[in-house]
Amino acid sequence: MKAENSNPREAAALARVAEAAREVQAASTAIEAHFTAVGERQASALELARLTAAVQELEDARLALALVIDDGNG
Repeated sequence: MKAENSNPREAAALARVAEAAREVQAASTAIEAHFTAVGERQASALELARLTAAVQELEDARLALALVIDDGNG
């Protein structure tokens, strides 16, 4: 299947969503390591802040993508 995207704004917005999702996954994995390690049960404030920022960026990126798609359909 060949994916074509002639809208560079949509492609950039989609790339932003993908990058944000990867960052959420990486931040989650870092925190998860604390719960699988013997004797560790708490993530650092920095790791929690990273996850919070990553989730916020993902939400912002998804909203931006939705706006670009809506603009393209209108």
